[in-house]
Amino acid sequence: MKQINFVVMLVLFFTGFYNYAQQGPPARNKVKVTGKVFEKVSKQPLEYATISIMAPNDTKAIAGGITNPKGEFEVAVAPGTYDIKIEFISFKSTEIKQKNIQEDTNLGVVNLSEDAAQLNEVVVRAEKSTVEIKLDKKVYNVGQDMMVKGGTVSDVLDNVPSVSVDTEGNVSLRGSDNIRILIDGRPSNAINVAEALRQLPADAIDKVEVITNPSARYDAEGGSGIINIILKKGKNQGFNGTFIASTGIPETYGLSANLNYKTEKLNYFTTAGYNYRTNEGGGLTNSQYFNEDGSTKSFLDEDRDTKRIRNGFNARAGIEWTIAPNTFWTNAINYQKNSGEDKDLINYNNFDAGHNFTGSSYRLNNADTGSDNVEFTSNLIKNFNDKGHKLTADLSISRNTDDSNSVIDASPNFNNTLNDQVQKQVQLQADYVLPLGKGGQFEAGYKGSFGDLNNEYYVTDENNVKDPNLSNNLEYKENINALYTQYGFKVNKFSYLFGLRWEDTNIQVNLLDTNDFNTKKYNNLFPSAFISYEISDQSNFTASYSKRLTRPRGRFMNPATNYSSNINIFQGNPDLDPSLTDKYDIGYIKRWDKVTFNTSAYFEDTKDVFSFVRTPTGELVNGIPVILSRPINLGKEQKFGFEFTLNYTPFKWWKLNSNFNFFNVKSTGENSYTDAVTGETVVQNLDNQANSWFARINSKVTLPYKIDWQLTAMYNGEQKTAQGKNLGQFGMNTALSKDVMKDKATIAFNISDVFNSRIMKSYTYLENQTSYSEMQFRKRQFNLSFTYRFNKPKSERDKNAQPKNDGGGDGGGEFPG
Repeated sequence: MKQINFVVMLVLFFTGFYNYAQQGPPARNKVKVTGKVFEKVSKQPLEYATISIMAPNDTKAIAGGITNPKGEFEVAVAPGTYDIKIEFISFKSTEIKQKNIQEDTNLGVVNLSEDAAQLNEVVVRAEKSTVEIKLDKKVYNVGQDMMVKGGTVSDVLDNVPSVSVDTEGNVSLRGSDNIRILIDGRPSNAINVAEALRQLPADAIDKVEVITNPSARYDAEGGSGIINIILKKGKNQGFNGTFIASTGIPETYGLSANLNYKTEKLNYFTTAGYNYRTNEGGGLTNSQYFNEDGSTKSFLDEDRDTKRIRNGFNARAGIEWTIAPNTFWTNAINYQKNSGEDKDLINYNNFDAGHNFTGSSYRLNNADTGSDNVEFTSNLIKNFNDKGHKLTADLSISRNTDDSNSVIDASPNFNNTLNDQVQKQVQLQADYVLPLGKGGQFEAGYKGSFGDLNNEYYVTDENNVKDPNLSNNLEYKENINALYTQYGFKVNKFSYLFGLRWEDTNIQVNLLDTNDFNTKKYNNLFPSAFISYEISDQSNFTASYSKRLTRPRGRFMNPATNYSSNINIFQGNPDLDPSLTDKYDIGYIKRWDKVTFNTSAYFEDTKDVFSFVRTPTGELVNGIPVILSRPINLGKEQKFGFEFTLNYTPFKWWKLNSNFNFFNVKSTGENSYTDAVTGETVVQNLDNQANSWFARINSKVTLPYKIDWQLTAMYNGEQKTAQGKNLGQFGMNTALSKDVMKDKATIAFNISDVFNSRIMKSYTYLENQTSYSEMQFRKRQFNLSFTYRFNKPKSERDKNAQPKNDGGGDGGGEFPG
């Protein structure tokens, strides 16, 4: 109840800000000042360059703005004579004096040169917002967030609006895990994406883009949207870099370096890091079993204690070559090596119908894990002019291995499991962008993705004899070819973008031990449409539609049995079909001097949605029935939701941003299985309708002595499922930081999960069993980090622009207008 009151107060609080912000000055007749800002050497646009318009011989700006990703700006002012100043961090500013502006005026292209003097000193400038809200996406800038210092990419994502990460590292967007995660615009090649994100250090990340309704230029994969993680790429002239050291409780250590050396033609960049992490967790499952007449049969209480240790090394090295002023070629190698130990101890306590203790047993799972991931990427960009006409080509080749060897000691059994996975993947991509007329743009492209995965899994008993029912050798091959085209144009205050993507998929799922071969071939068209209306310079309305696809992958299709628990087991389903989603989104964005407000209503209609079902196997372990959990294609799911994001800066020393999401999910379908004891067919009705919500608020305050304090609180609401319900979950993180050594270094201290409350709690209701479960993957953690910068401004020019290639997606263009 206290948590509900807390969120209600937040909504009322921000509603008050919104109403206050609406009371702006009366509108005046104004004219528009437009232009573009480019980097002089590369002739590439500079995003987030600042334009200030002042009265002559006055230093106080009366109007201003920033450039968009194309380097374009537009500022409205009353007719008159002004001084105009164009600035960008680490660049020499440009001033236009005594400019007489009586009508709409285009200043043309303004070229800025790097300021060598600034590059050799630390310059403290005003930080840009942690969260930027754009029409088609939200951009979360990692560099200024103390909360993730010394953390991982999972910690970063857990601070991003609309995104949440559960205690097991699974990422969801707007309450759905049906998403696509990209790194520099390319799908993550890791076999276990959740584990890979927990191993990649946060300081390697530049920003995160959240795209809830992607256009045709993006992969059709990801029914609920795309999360694009953009890695750092240094852009400062000369030699510069950053070192970060961290330590924490439970035992955690980390050391990383980001180095960059740039000349006029070549830019060398590298990132390397080592981390040792300890995650302590635990949980419980209390079950009650029933006889056929509904009376209580027995009780079983399971207590789980987990400890996971990870040693991780990651390195990335690359070179960007300016072949010509309009041609750039970047090559990079990424390498990641991880090893670890997993200890999972489960104690079982048995009780009779009167809840009298009858006996106990245990199950100890000791696992050694390891993975090696290597990837080569190449990117070529050819700019035909400075108006956006360009051709890009990308190549990615990767090889990933993931091994796990477990020794399971249980009373009275003993088992050994082995899981070896090898994945190879090649991706090819080409995108062409052609501006047409004023505000028009044509795009077309191709992408090919070719991969295969071999997974050997087996379980042996105490005599080292392989269990054929639990062992298999899986071969998974996936070839996808895609073509897309889209056209955008602007008419007065309306902007339009229409696209069509075609994808052809060929998948083979082969079980080599049993000679069971499955082939799935299908091709689909994926249309998309976006309409934007510019209500004013500060507000826009958008409406969009896209068709999306979700392919079953990884553990969803692998029939290997997860044997971490011998009474609650998981098994993949190689016969899963892809699910198709029609997405509709209506959005509104409004900007004031101190407030940015973005809201949207969305609807998703999904066919053949994936759903997990729990069924009895007919087997017993110490008298306890074994329950199997597996994914199936459920009939249909419809989701309707409302979301808003609010950024508010009441004072220079206080910044607030919040995110609220409410949604209703309705699913219809049924599951049939054969009862292993009676041989009868059992039909499970899985129809379900549930409401849930999610809220997050982030506050950043500058305290006396220039100490920064950041506080984040979040709450996941309760949600009903087809076979039970998930309870609400509250969490809070906090951090303090202080710049030292003449602002060349920063000390940060953060606490993750302050109240140790991020625990997954759920109820499961089956025909002959009810269960209550708790699971906490990671308990409260403390972390201390030290960051040192040399020859690099604190606000980092490369945090504000990546003029050549930011890995911002599968295609090349931006929303017109």
